[in-house]
Parts: sequence; C-alpha cells; structure tokens
Amino acid sequence: MVCALSLLAPLLGLGLGLALSLAGTAAVDCGPIGAAERLTFAPAARARWLVPRVRAPGPLDPLYGTVRRFLSVVQLNPFPSELVKALLNEPSSVKVEEVVQYEAGYVVCAVIAGLYLLAVPTTGLCFCCCRRRRRCGGRVKMEHKAMACERGTLMAFLLLTTLVLLVGVICAFVTNQHVHEQTGPSMEAVPETLLSLQGLASNIPQELQAVAQQFSLPQEQVLQELDGVSETIGSMIHTQLRNTVYLALASVLSVGQALQDSTDHLRVLNATSVELREGQQNLEPAIQGQRERLLTLLQEPGCQGNCAGALSRARALELGADFSQVPPVDDVMHRLKGVPEANFSSMVQDENSTFNSLPLLAALQTYSVVRDLKEAVAQQPEGVKTLAKGFPDLMAASRWSQALEKLEQSSRPYLQEVQRYETYRWIVGCVLCSMVLLVVVCNLLGLSLGIWGLSGREDPSHSEAKGEAGARFLMIGAGFSFLFAVPLILVLLATFLVGGNVQTLVCRSWESGELYEFADIPGNLPPSMNLSYLLGLRKNISVLLAYQQCREGAALWSVLQLNDSYDLEKHLDIRQYTNKLRQELQGLKVNMQDQDLLSPAAHRDLRALQSSGIESIHYPDFLIQIQKPVVKTDVEQLAQELEGLAQAQGSSVLGQQLQEEAQGLRNLYQQKVMPQQNLVAKLNLSVRALASSAPKLQLETSDVLGNITHLKGELPAWATRIVRNVSECVLSREMGYFSQYVAWVREEVTERIATCQPLSGALDNGRVILCDMMADPWNAFWFCLGWCTFFLIPSIVFAIKTAKYFRPIRKRLSSTSSEETQLFHIPRVTSLKL
Repeated sequence: MVCALSLLAPLLGLGLGLALSLAGTAAVDCGPIGAAERLTFAPAARARWLVPRVRAPGPLDPLYGTVRRFLSVVQLNPFPSELVKALLNEPSSVKVEEVVQYEAGYVVCAVIAGLYLLAVPTTGLCFCCCRRRRRCGGRVKMEHKAMACERGTLMAFLLLTTLVLLVGVICAFVTNQHVHEQTGPSMEAVPETLLSLQGLASNIPQELQAVAQQFSLPQEQVLQELDGVSETIGSMIHTQLRNTVYLALASVLSVGQALQDSTDHLRVLNATSVELREGQQNLEPAIQGQRERLLTLLQEPGCQGNCAGALSRARALELGADFSQVPPVDDVMHRLKGVPEANFSSMVQDENSTFNSLPLLAALQTYSVVRDLKEAVAQQPEGVKTLAKGFPDLMAASRWSQALEKLEQSSRPYLQEVQRYETYRWIVGCVLCSMVLLVVVCNLLGLSLGIWGLSGREDPSHSEAKGEAGARFLMIGAGFSFLFAVPLILVLLATFLVGGNVQTLVCRSWESGELYEFADIPGNLPPSMNLSYLLGLRKNISVLLAYQQCREGAALWSVLQLNDSYDLEKHLDIRQYTNKLRQELQGLKVNMQDQDLLSPAAHRDLRALQSSGIESIHYPDFLIQIQKPVVKTDVEQLAQELEGLAQAQGSSVLGQQLQEEAQGLRNLYQQKVMPQQNLVAKLNLSVRALASSAPKLQLETSDVLGNITHLKGELPAWATRIVRNVSECVLSREMGYFSQYVAWVREEVTERIATCQPLSGALDNGRVILCDMMADPWNAFWFCLGWCTFFLIPSIVFAIKTAKYFRPIRKRLSSTSSEETQLFHIPRVTSLKL
C-alpha cells in the first residue's frame, strides 16, 4: 500500500499539471461538437430565368462563316448612326443619296442581279428563236480528230458544273428547312421572354418574404441542438477532468488505507509494549528464583557430570530485553485518538458517483439559461423581418410591366402572321430548290444517255436514239435554266437584301455593342423609344453599362432607379442577434462546489496524522530491545541439559531435584517466556512497518492535502473555462447555420430574385434568335440559291455545246483501212433524172 501511494503522488502532480496545461487549449478542441451541418433551403425565386439560347455547333457553321465574310465585303461601311437617327426621328428627312451611299455594296449586287435578270431571259429568247430556225444547237457536221478531246472536255465541265449545282441545291434545301424549323421556336420564345421580364420587379417583395420565412430553418436546427447542450457541457467537463479527478480520488483512497494501516500498527505497538512490560515484571522474579535454585544445586560437591557447563548457563539465566527502556507512544496515541474517523472507501465511492453524475447536474443547473437562450433564438432579427418591407418600389415597375404586357399582347398576331408567311416562304424555297434540282437531273440524265450512246457508236448496227435522247435532256435542262432564272434571281435579290441588311446593320452592330452605344446617345431615339426611361435606369448608368453589369449578375438596385436605396447587407447584418445569443451563452455556468473530493472527517484524519508526530517516534530503541532475547540463555536447552545431569547423578535426591528444576524451567518457558517471545515478534512487525512508512506517509499526506486543496480550488475555474470553451464551440456551430442562411439569402437575392441578369439574358437570347438561329440560315439559303442561280449560266453553255456531240454526225471521217478498200468499192446504182 505504501508503494502504491508513493507511485500515486507523482502521478497526481502530473495529472494536475496536465489539466492546467490543457485548460488553455480547450478553446480549440470542440470534441463532439463539430461544424454545422449543411442546410437545404427551398428556392424562393420564381421561374423567371430564361434558358440561355445557344446555337449548337453543326456542319453548316463553315457555310455561315463564309456568308458573313461575304457580307462583310459587300457592306464595308460602319454603323450609320446619323442615318438611323434621322430614319427613327424624321423619316421624311432621309435622303436617297445617303441611303444609296451606305448601301453601295448592295446596290452593286442589285445591279448585277438586274443585268442577270435582263441578260439571261433575253439570251434564252434569242436561243429559242435560233433553235426554231435550226441555226444553233444542232449537231456536229463532220467528224475530226480533235472532236473526242473537245467532247470530253465539255462533258467534264458540264459534270463539274452539275455537281456544283447539286451541292448548292442540297445546301439550299437544308438551310431552307433550318429556317423553317427555327421560326416556330423563335416566335414562341418572344412572348415567353416578355412574360418573364414582366414579373421581374413586381414579384420581388413576395419572394423576399418567402426568403425571410426560411429563417425558421436554421432556428429550428439550433433549437433542436440546444436541447442537448447542457448534457454536452457536463460530458465535456467530465471528459476533460476525469483523469485528474480519478487520480486525485485514488490518491486519497491510498492515503486513507495507509492511515488505517499505520494507526492499526501503532495501536498494536502500544498494546504490545504494555503487555511486554507487564510480562517482564512477572517473568523477572520467576527467573531469579529459578536461577538461585539452580546455582545452589549445581555447586554441590556431589554433582556429577558436566555440572560446570550447566552452572555457567545457569548463571546467564536472566532477562535479556528490557522493554521498560522503549520510548512511550502515549502522546502519539492521544493525538490519533478516534482516527480514522472517516470511511475513506465509502467517501471516494460517493465522490466518484457525484463526479460521474456531472452531465445530469449540468443539465439541472443550466436549465433556466438554456430556456432563455431558446427564447432568444426563437426571435427573428429585425433586418430579416424587414427584408421584404424594406425593398423600395421600383419607379419604372408598373410602366415597364404595362409596356411589356402591351407589347406581348400586340406581338402575338404579328408572330402568327410571321409563322404563316414563313410557311409560304418555305414552300417557295422548296419550289425554287426543286427547279434547280430539275435542271441537275436533266443534266445528269443527258450525260448518262449521251455517254451510253457514244459507247456504242462504232457498232454499225447501233441506234443513235440514246445519244439523241441525251442531247434532248441537256437541251431541256438548258431550257429550264432559262425559264427558272427569272424567279430565282428575283427571290434571291429579295432575300439577299433583307437578310444581308439584318446581318450587317443589326446583328453585327448588336454583337459589337454599337447598338447599345447608339441608344445611349441622347436624341438618337425618339422619346417614345427612350430605353433609359422605359427600363428605369439610374441617371448615371448607360444602356451599355447596364447591359454589362446585368450580364455580370448585378442587383436591380445597382442598375435601376429606385425610390430609395436598398442595402441588402444591412438587412443581413445579424450581429445584434448573435451578440444576444453570445450573452445568453455566457450565462451558462456549472457549479462544482459539491465536488468535495475530501470530506471534513477525512480532512481531520489526515490533519491529525500530519500533526501526530508518528514519524518522530524513536523506532530504533524498539528494534534494539526486539533484537535482544527475552532470556539471555536458552531455557529449553538448559532444561534438557538438566534432565541429562539428573540421570547421571549418583545421588537420587540430587537427581530428583535437578529433574524438578528442569521441569520448572520447561513450565516457565511455556507459561511466561514463550508468550513474551510471541509479543516481541508481533511488536517487531508493527515497529518495522511504522519505521519504514511513517516518514514517507507524512510527506505523502502533506502532498495529498495540498493537491486536493489546490484541485478543489481550481475545479470551479477549470469548469468555467471548459464551459466557456464549449459555449464558444456551440456558438460557432449555431452561427454556422445562420451564416449558411445569410450566404444563401445573399446568393438567392442578388443572383436569382433581385438580379437584372434576365435583362441581359433576354437581350442575348434575342440576338441569338434573330442572328444565329434566323439570319444565319436565311442568309445561307440565299447564298446557296445565288450559288445555283449563277452556276446556271455555265450549265446552259456546257449543256448546249455538249448536246451537239451526242447527236448523230452527218459525215464521218474515213479510217485508213476504208481508204485502202475504196478501190474495190462498187458504186451504188442510182436513178438519173431525165
């Protein structure tokens, strides 16, 4: 027990030092209190967002790029701001010369189209007259050596031209279909965009109110977690202090056991010393009488045997240890009277139970504080409460909404008409493409039949019908080309002028931002089209800047003109709310005064032991007497020797006397010497135990008393620090929920509810719809149609020239073998005219 106590004392000091060192670092160790869980908030913004429209990459993109580059060559002039300004404000003041000057490229193209429209039909008419008189488009009159080369060259050029026409007509079909397919969704997107913009500002207060109501989500989460915060605090205190407290109580139990053992040994020492002194007083006369009788008998002359040896041992028959010389312990016994008063084992068990019930004790002590804290959490911050009410009215909201509603209602009939006319346009486009395709088919059939006819021309039995049919198909194709040239060039010119100007005048300037810059200059737009007024922009915000800021996700109040300023961060400032929660959390306290660690009785016992002087007893004096024999001579051996001498005596009387003295010695040993020896052995155990433990016990008792006193004084401070650290962890966790709400509100309001990004999105979608989805396929259609239209000219030329070589030749060139056999030719008999 003393060894165990000596090990516990330094461990207790180490535990106290460790607890003191950890007390400063507990602030960063939140233990089971982790970070805040992720909250899921319901979206409050209505479906006003427009899906960004983007034309998917496709195989026609190179064609669209080619058309745009062609139009950039046609229209080299920059955006005509002055011309557009005059056209919008005073259309009558627009001069034709200015329009022609700006549209110079289109005028040149229109002149070319006019020349085409004049030349091709005229040429076709002349060709028809010439064919009617059989003066052109006939056949080869005489075969010659270069005819095969000429015919092959013409056929190759005709085939190449036909393939170019075929590729062009396929592209025209595809782009015509793209225009038709994109028109329906594009027209439907217009009212959809207008409706989404109509509620952009009018629905903001309702949505802000929905955002404010979701403050209950972090509130409910915090209230739910506050239900177990008291037990958490108690568990954290118990977890961080249990090693120190358990070690201290173990040292108290060890010292209490050592105290019990020491007092028991001291009582044994005192009682044994008294009995030894009393036994010594009774033993001394009996030893002296026995000694005198033995000396008398052994000194008689008739004593035979080793009487001298027995005589020397008889002379040593006297007391050895004198227990009257040991120091008294009455004073120490008086000071330790009634010690131990306390039951250390039961006391330590009670203290352990009290410490282990700390979580429940903390819950009881912090109940009122947690209740007040819940009441504070249940309240709503003033800024969040006025989140919707504080949003100012948008000056242009009603004007904007009415204008958009009117525009949406008035646009529906026009959009329906556009779709109806688009159907007509699509039919016309399909018809025109079919016309070109018909020419391509005629050319391919003519080439196929003509080549078939040429392959069998060397055979005398071969018919010339296939070649003639091929020539006829080529001439039919040429005739269709003359016939279809007029509608093709007219439709081409109309679609070119419309689509080209849309691309160069609108799309190009829209994409570069020149349109926004034009709208920003005062006076460019008529008063009814004042975009800054209609949109309700701030006075220092231009249309271009508003578009750029909205595209970057700016809030409405930073772009649009409001009746009053709106500071979202002011409404999201919940510091006053969190400071109140912090103050309430600071009221959390756990009183550990009931944790005595050492009862008053146990404290008195240890104090009595400390002042008893048990360590000042002179234990060596006890050990000196204990090491001495009770009787200096060996009584049993002397008795045995006397019995031998009694048998060796010749005198029966002397022998009988020696026998009686031997028996007396044996009785003395059994009755008085042996009990004394047993008491000496008992005293030896207690003395040696006290001699080894008393000095250390005093030091360890002082250490335990000092450590327990220090620990009892420090426990409330440690508990307070732990409670403060746990409170900070709890506050940090709960503030994490409110921080999530604030971050979500900031994102929801600025990026979804009160954002002006739908404005820029609507403009971007409008540009994509007009330019990418409508204008590009439209322009690609007339480009392919023009491609086919102008390639009809070489097709006509090559078809007419190639057709000559497919018809039968009037006079063939004779071969060398024919000339050799000409001498043997018998001329045909012909009838002669009379």
